[in-house]
Amino acid sequence: MAVRIDSIFLLWILLFRSVLCQYFYPNQTDIETTFPFLIDVTTEELETGLEQGFFTSVDLVNTYIARILEVNSTLNVVTELNPDALSIAAELDAERSNGMTRGPLHGMPILIKGNIGTADKMSTTAGSFALLGATLPQDSGIAAKLRAAGVIILGKTNLSQWANFRSNNSTNGWSAYGGQTFGAYYPQQDPSGSSSGSGVASSLGLALATLGSETSGSILSPSEVNNLVGIKPTVGLTSRALVIPISERQDTIGPMARTVRDAAYLLQAVAGKDPNDNYTLAQPFDTPPDYVGACNYSSLRGKRIGIPRNVITEEEGDAPVLAAFESAIQTIRRAGAAIVDNVNITAYALDQYLNGNSSIIVLEADFLSDLPKNYLSKLVTNPNNVHDLADVSNFTHSYPPEDYPDRDTAVWDDALALGFDNTSPQFWAAYQNNLQIAGPQGILGVLANNSLDALILPTDFSAGLPALVGTPVVTVPLGFYPANTTVVRNRRGTLVETAPNIPFGLSFLGPAWSEASLIGYAYAFEQRTNIRNQVQPYLVPNVELAEVISKTRVGRRFVAKKQ
Repeated sequence: MAVRIDSIFLLWILLFRSVLCQYFYPNQTDIETTFPFLIDVTTEELETGLEQGFFTSVDLVNTYIARILEVNSTLNVVTELNPDALSIAAELDAERSNGMTRGPLHGMPILIKGNIGTADKMSTTAGSFALLGATLPQDSGIAAKLRAAGVIILGKTNLSQWANFRSNNSTNGWSAYGGQTFGAYYPQQDPSGSSSGSGVASSLGLALATLGSETSGSILSPSEVNNLVGIKPTVGLTSRALVIPISERQDTIGPMARTVRDAAYLLQAVAGKDPNDNYTLAQPFDTPPDYVGACNYSSLRGKRIGIPRNVITEEEGDAPVLAAFESAIQTIRRAGAAIVDNVNITAYALDQYLNGNSSIIVLEADFLSDLPKNYLSKLVTNPNNVHDLADVSNFTHSYPPEDYPDRDTAVWDDALALGFDNTSPQFWAAYQNNLQIAGPQGILGVLANNSLDALILPTDFSAGLPALVGTPVVTVPLGFYPANTTVVRNRRGTLVETAPNIPFGLSFLGPAWSEASLIGYAYAFEQRTNIRNQVQPYLVPNVELAEVISKTRVGRRFVAKKQ
């Protein structure tokens, strides 16, 4: 009899949903307008839906969690779900009902990289069991800004362990704590790193957008291969306080989103000064520029855009990328920009960039100092008693789930053998060389000497020099590898690095604090090309807002009817 009653109720629910949809949404277009598809949804579409009461932040959290659970066993994207996300969403819904919103991201779920500290029930591990169970006295500066903006921190994403600063033979997107993340544009796709999970999560609409961190390429590269817009900000535009560090001179936190405008909204929320990160106090403004307002279709008109060709070191398989880059140059020219070609860095800078060792010396010496000083010493609880790099290395060597020695600790071994940290004159010499090869003899010299507004490069060649001087880069989708592309695997044979439909990007590079200009140029290019939508991932979550809302709301009526 119970089965019969359940069947009758099920038929009643289906009939009720059909009548409801026909009454409120007489055609499919209306349904899609009210409940947008989350793989494409924008900040403004979600804000409109929340303001109009079509759905709530609780609905968004339930839907995004369902989408994460649908794909996470296959792609290993998210390592932590915030157990308080629903209660936080309910509080933010109540604020909205009472006429109060904290900004355009009020009630929006965002995922953050697993090295960004939070003082809540989630772990901050950088993908290592060494930090599991460790707690912080307060939120990181970034997390605090997100909460102040009304953002729901939905969870944390997997990353290349220790932000790709442990091994010489590991894989992008692998961590002991989170396993192996895969991209969604080809089976077993290399997601790049180190913000691997953030890239895949944003590309699939597992949150409105995500945050990543970059020392050299860790936002730009996973944004590129996951068909995203990524903003690597000037070092000091966003706080690094209580973010697990590599280098205070190169680390920066930035957005990874599906559109330039969405990335700008998220950057607007997290940019600004933080007394706990003295680099942010060097910002030349008291209030950050209007990054959303910088999204102007005409931004390229009258600008001088340079191409440092000798930075593009072509390798086998790059032909589709370079062909798309040449096409992009013509698009930028048609948008009203003057293209200044072959504005190259000096021969000394190029040789040092490709063959020198000052860049790794700076990272190793900074890591030796910054990890204990800026993070480990701040922990309230430290269950594994790791207080410096030597302790972390010893734990990793002795704890089997860390997969040592199959995945080595060569980066740490070199750092520990360096013999000095970032207080040494030897360090200072290496750092000054970095500033020279990327500054006057590098991209900053090219910009200044040729009166350029920005540089452009294929994203694969764009990260290294800006990393050395802490300057900003914005990447946007440029194209996809064609159907006849030969599949290339990584050296372990576990990930696909190149294959049909894997995306690649175009980067805009500028001087320090030029994010608003770069965002404008990227937006003007994006709006003229709309490349992102030309190829869809091979694996896409099926759960959508409409389904979750219909279940939860009909379910409440069902319970009330039984009572």
